[in-house]
Formats: sequence, structure tokens, C-alpha cells
Amino acid sequence: HIQGPLGFTDFDAEGMLVEGFDQLSTMATIYNYPYYPQHMERMGFEKEADWVEYQIYIPDAIPDKHKRISDLIQRKYNLKIKKYTSAKKIARDYGQAIFELMNEAYKPLFGYSALSQRQIDQYVKMYLPIVDLRMVTLITDADDQLIAVGISMPSLSEALQKAHGRLLPFGWYYLLKALFMKRRAKMLDLLLVAVKPEYQNKGVNALLFSDLIPVYQKLGFIFAESNPELEMNGKVQAQWEYFETKQHKRRRAFVKEINN
Repeated sequence: HIQGPLGFTDFDAEGMLVEGFDQLSTMATIYNYPYYPQHMERMGFEKEADWVEYQIYIPDAIPDKHKRISDLIQRKYNLKIKKYTSAKKIARDYGQAIFELMNEAYKPLFGYSALSQRQIDQYVKMYLPIVDLRMVTLITDADDQLIAVGISMPSLSEALQKAHGRLLPFGWYYLLKALFMKRRAKMLDLLLVAVKPEYQNKGVNALLFSDLIPVYQKLGFIFAESNPELEMNGKVQAQWEYFETKQHKRRRAFVKEINN
């Protein structure tokens, strides 16, 4: 059979857009015209898996129930919130652990291929130096072992539009402005949220966002883009139940049997 579109890793763009053609795509996704999925169906391809995307509005305050859960979980499991101000230090202390945790947490998901050591080394060098570390939260256990991570960044979508997809001659200015200047985009991208399997469904996500929501408020963000989440991944979607959300995009992997 033939299936796709899928990337080589979970960091690559996956799924063809089938809903939300009037919405702004994120840096981690691809755009296609409405006739693309119609063309696939005419050729005999069928749905294999869908990803949904949410627009999540940043609340004025941490939801009360959310706060109670995070306080309870932190005390019950003796968890610690770790923040860094140095990209070199976070890479040295937890760079490897972040992507090992991602491999462990995402392993059961459709189409996931574990990152190799070479890929981990590449992503540590590629991502950690450019993210605003205020928007990176690590959760560790009593032994300082990483059990959860949340990484987000200002949306680069509008900056990439202004740059016409090019760094030169002046595209770099729009990207740097979106990343580091005070007047940022009102939208942020949730790049990575991963929780160790034995801590999933225990409220650890609430602890991550109890730390991150005040940061988002301070930086002036209005809403976040979830990026694609598998339609059947109830664990991930449950973490948005205390927020105002709108499911505004959908992507699809198609499959077709091939006759010998």
C-alpha cells in the first residue's frame, strides 16, 4: 500500500490539509489547496489517520481547577519545575533527555519513528539556541530525572509571509523581529509537549501550563496554536478542557492498496 503524506520524523510536516483552508498555517505544517484531498479521493485513496489543530486562547488567569490539580500533583509526586536562562546549560543538562523523553512519550502514536542519536544531536543544536527559554518548562522528579517538557515559541508564520519564505536579502530581519523583539506576534506555537508514560493522565500537563501561562500573559500572547494532534489522542486533547478552544484545522494521511 501507499500512504501519506508523512515526514521522516515527527518534526517533519505530516498530513494533507482537509479543513481550515482560510486559516494561517504554522511553521511546522504545510499548506495545500482544497482540490488536493479531492484529487486524492478521486484516485481511490481513503482516510487512514487525521490530525486536528486547535486555537487555544490564553486565559486572563490560571483556571482554578487547573491550579488545584497542578499544586496537588507537585506535592504528591515531589516534582520540581526547572527553568533556564542559558541555552548552553539547558542543552548540557537536559538536551539529550528532552528528545529521549519525546521518543518514549510519542512511541505509541501513529507514524512515529524514534529519533536516532544523530538526529537528537542535530535538534539540540538547531532548536535550543533559538527558543525563548522563558517559554521552556522542564518538570523533574525528586532525583532530577526529566519527566515532562513543554516548549513553545512565538509564531513565525506572519514573519515567513513577509519574508516570502527567504532569509536573504531581508527575510532574516522579520524572523529575528518575531523571535526576539518586544513587539511580537499575538500567536504562539506549542512546539513540543511530552510527558513520561507513567506520569500521563495524572495532571502533569497542568503543572507545565501553570508555569507557562503567566509567561504567555507577560509576553502579550492572545492565543496559541496546538499544531497537529492525532484525532484519537484523547490524552493530549484532554489537557485543553479548562481553556477556551476552537478546533479550526484538520489534516489527513491517506492510504491506498496497490495491486500486485
